[in-house]
Amino acid sequence: MQQRRLGSSGIVVSDICMGTMTFGSSCDESTSHAICDHAFDAGINFFDAAEIYPVPPKDETFGVTEEIFGRWLRTKPRDLVTVATKVTGPGHGWFTPPVRHGRTTLDRHQIIRACEDSLRRLGVETIDLYQIHWPDHGMPYEEVLESLTHLRRTGKVRVIGCSNETSWGLMKSLWAADIHGVDRYQTVQNNFSLINRRCENELAQVCRRENVSLLPYSPLGGGVLTGKYENGPPPGGRFSEYLQTGNDRQKAMAQRFVNDRTIETAVRMHEIAESIGTTGTALSVAWSKQHDFVASTIVGATSIEQLKEILVSDDMILDDETMARIDAVEVEIPNAMTEDGLRRL
Repeated sequence: MQQRRLGSSGIVVSDICMGTMTFGSSCDESTSHAICDHAFDAGINFFDAAEIYPVPPKDETFGVTEEIFGRWLRTKPRDLVTVATKVTGPGHGWFTPPVRHGRTTLDRHQIIRACEDSLRRLGVETIDLYQIHWPDHGMPYEEVLESLTHLRRTGKVRVIGCSNETSWGLMKSLWAADIHGVDRYQTVQNNFSLINRRCENELAQVCRRENVSLLPYSPLGGGVLTGKYENGPPPGGRFSEYLQTGNDRQKAMAQRFVNDRTIETAVRMHEIAESIGTTGTALSVAWSKQHDFVASTIVGATSIEQLKEILVSDDMILDDETMARIDAVEVEIPNAMTEDGLRRL
């Protein structure tokens, strides 16, 4: 497993990160712990959680993923595992804030309270990477960053990051940090995959120029790139559930991931993968890792078998010819997650 630095911080992590958002929903505790064990034994030392997990978010399961992961974490030497989690933020309509959670404005009170709650659920004294899950562009950037800096200075977090952020929002935050003398974001966690390559435009330039590491999530396009949606939404699939019982935002999200353009892209990628003797899953993760602005690619699994297929990508390097064939598909089906193919930020 390759090791890469998070931004300009002192934290070095495996180039594959184990995501935990299914722990407590698709995965029960014993399965979740078995997945963590297998990931750890394979060399993954970076695990990503969030207070809002598991997905889909519900009042009754708020914080359950951190609790499940925290109980596993106590079985390992703390210094051998890099722990990331997130304060929720506004959500931008993707979920309804849990009643017991209250408001999700990212003011000082909310950020500090959320961090302390996560520390308790995880059973740790310090969170290695603490991230803003969704930005709150209505809040002064300096207040958000000052609150996070306070957490770092008091030893509750080591470094900070953001997620689901725009290029403008990231640059605005970095500017505010420099002006006000507070901590900078070291990472940005955004959706990035073979069906959503928008990060290669402006956000990649921000990451390179400002030494911020991208932590891509959904490298398998929510499962689309595994091929499981090619014959329609499968039973038990996350987007199958969103399409059937989700709110309007969740249904819209599912339709962005699962459409004729994304399915066709997945078919093409499987053809490329088969021609070089691998799977669409391994190809997708290997492609994500093979970007200079990416530190660690976040993967998810609901079984050890799924994780094993992902781990085939561990030492895989795609040659120039394969990368060119992948790029050719993007030229034919640009930005598959939008109807018109425009690369919206």
